[in-house]
Amino acid sequence: MQNTGVLVEDGRPAGAGDEAGTPAPPRYWPVLLLGAAVVPGGALFLLGRWGDAPAVQAWRTVCLAVTVQALPFLLLGTALSGAINAFVPEGVFNRILPRRPALAVPVAGVAGVVLPGCECASVPVANSLIGRGVTPAAAFAFLLSAPAVNPVVLTATAIAFPGNPAMVLARLLASLATAVVMGWLWLRFGRAEWLRPVVRHTGHQHGHSRWDEFRRGFQHDFLHAGGFLVLGAMAAATFNVAVPRSVLDTFAGAPWLSVLFLTGLAVLLAVCSEADAFLAASLTGFPPVARLAFMVVGPMVDLKLIALQAGTFGRAFAVRFSAATVVVAVTCSALTGGMLL
Repeated sequence: MQNTGVLVEDGRPAGAGDEAGTPAPPRYWPVLLLGAAVVPGGALFLLGRWGDAPAVQAWRTVCLAVTVQALPFLLLGTALSGAINAFVPEGVFNRILPRRPALAVPVAGVAGVVLPGCECASVPVANSLIGRGVTPAAAFAFLLSAPAVNPVVLTATAIAFPGNPAMVLARLLASLATAVVMGWLWLRFGRAEWLRPVVRHTGHQHGHSRWDEFRRGFQHDFLHAGGFLVLGAMAAATFNVAVPRSVLDTFAGAPWLSVLFLTGLAVLLAVCSEADAFLAASLTGFPPVARLAFMVVGPMVDLKLIALQAGTFGRAFAVRFSAATVVVAVTCSALTGGMLL
């Protein structure tokens, strides 16, 4: 049975904000914006005064790098999400995608090539797709494939692994297979109560400017997702500083342990999908299959993405979906890497 999202936010029906069905930005958004600027800055100031140790300096650098690296793509995703809600007619996606959800999932997975962004951009876009009537299974297939199979990522992988087109092909096939399988799994086992997307409206209403709807939607999504991005970046920075380099060398020699270790590393490091191929290429002590798993898992499950999913779709969804995605991604990476690498 096809699953649909719950069209509520904070216990209210979607559209309770105004006559157009577009909830007004939260009245406390100036406080959130001020806190987003002051709290991290104050924390960094205190760390700068009380923690001049190299480890603290490295933590500040990594936290800022992850945030700055992901922020442009979060802006891209929230802008695209707002544009979809404000300017795209409601029935467009249902006309493009096959009516049968089982067929819509692979089509949505292949469509991921059109979004040259990272995982931060795909979350608000998938949320908008669900709000426009797309089956969640297809939206989630797009969410997983978009940051992993787009031309920018594949080109970066080819540059990072020169003379090794098999690695590029393996990443494409393993990532696409993971996205499609996860879409089908959600179609079969997913439950509506796990999913609580924020839906802003169900169509443009007369008397309201589309640009005003776009502004409201963009402001709402960016303020909502930005805080979770910062939390994910802080967690990734903590891991980067806390785990010594010697631990990496310990796991490099065992094939399956190396796959599992780099899988966990991909989740914790939260490297942008446009840059993770270069990090994987630098891990020369690890076997190719383990590095492939690093590149397949990273764009689909990492700390900042889990935080963004939890803030957008709810914690019940994020925990279950992320855990299942890791298992499927590692399996697809092992099978694809075993055949091609």
